[in-house]
Amino acid sequence: MTDTLFDLCGADRGADPGADRGADPGADPEPAAGPLCEEERLARVAVTRIADPGDEVVGAWLRKHGPRAVVQALTEGRPLPGASEPRMAGYRLRGQRVDPERDLAAAEALGGRFICPGDPEWPTQLDDLGDQRPYGLWVRGRPSLRMWALRSVAVVGARACTDYGAHMAARLAADLAEAGWIVVSGAAYGIDGAAHRGALSVGGATVGVVACGVDVPYPPGHAELIGRIGEQGLLIGELPPGSHPTRSRFVMRNRVIAALTRGTVVVEAQYRSGSLITARRAREMGRSVMGVPGPCTSGLSQGVHELLRGDAELVTDARDIAELVGSIGDDLGPERRGPVLARDLLPPRAARVLEAVPAQGGASGGRIAHAAGIAVDDTLGSLYELQALGFVEREGHCWRLSGTNRADRTVAEG
Repeated sequence: MTDTLFDLCGADRGADPGADRGADPGADPEPAAGPLCEEERLARVAVTRIADPGDEVVGAWLRKHGPRAVVQALTEGRPLPGASEPRMAGYRLRGQRVDPERDLAAAEALGGRFICPGDPEWPTQLDDLGDQRPYGLWVRGRPSLRMWALRSVAVVGARACTDYGAHMAARLAADLAEAGWIVVSGAAYGIDGAAHRGALSVGGATVGVVACGVDVPYPPGHAELIGRIGEQGLLIGELPPGSHPTRSRFVMRNRVIAALTRGTVVVEAQYRSGSLITARRAREMGRSVMGVPGPCTSGLSQGVHELLRGDAELVTDARDIAELVGSIGDDLGPERRGPVLARDLLPPRAARVLEAVPAQGGASGGRIAHAAGIAVDDTLGSLYELQALGFVEREGHCWRLSGTNRADRTVAEG
């Protein structure tokens, strides 16, 4: 019998921070206790090149022994308990071409970055995925993913949607964005694209979760839209630069959408639909699942109506959605009566944007950007972060200080 991976690699030296080394492989991974060292970060980058997203065997061993030990085993051909020999052969083949420094440089060249469990920007709700937790995320865009995810809703549905479905998705996304919610979807044709466009049409925030590298415009017909999302919002994915999607990667992408957001809204879906996979995963993790009813004569309404016969909630407008996701437990986004950070702990750009928000009344993102002397896209990104922290509120096209901050500003300026 071969030695264990732990014995072979001395894995205790590179174990995932905060992981329980004696835990059962089926247990949920604990969030990392602190930022990874550079070697561990490079190892996680390498894992995104070697293993497919959501590989529970790799996820379990990352939790138990850490990224450096796992990469050593995968690249040197040492057996990974729980993995078949054909799977190990695939790991070894991919491991021969791993170059994490090159992948990081490629991401940085397009303004991207790689975030890991334990990083300040890591959304800890992704830990609910257990051993299917992403090894890390490739992110394109300037805002903080963790801050944006605190107040996010997924809007998903059929690719071959009807005009009714596209209209409803765009309207819901626009209204949610105007109410200060971040709209998350998969950047695909149909409902996904309509949701992203709806949020962008009102200067709102949107996140595209892709099943490929964040540098790959897929689908090709959405190249312009994906570029806009990367500039005005965030693009995130589990695959390294240059990676192309496969059917299984689309399915695994859906679990990230479900875990990242506070609730999932399905707008048109047939019985066999990836959107229903997203909804089921959201329900399993205790998120709110919602459906928009459609014509009984349409096959694209069948999947949604099936959800509504179960545990999903019927919604018809953004107010319905906000009422449901706003009542979810405090672990994802507690109701706040004031800021959760002191002003002097804010990053410099966010602090500068906050100072530019009028003490009385509200102002558009463009006016605030002009007052702050910061690009509009960067200003909007900071405003959504400030909203997640309780400093500002959005009402339509205007931003204003939250109640507590208006009082503090008035006292300070008086």
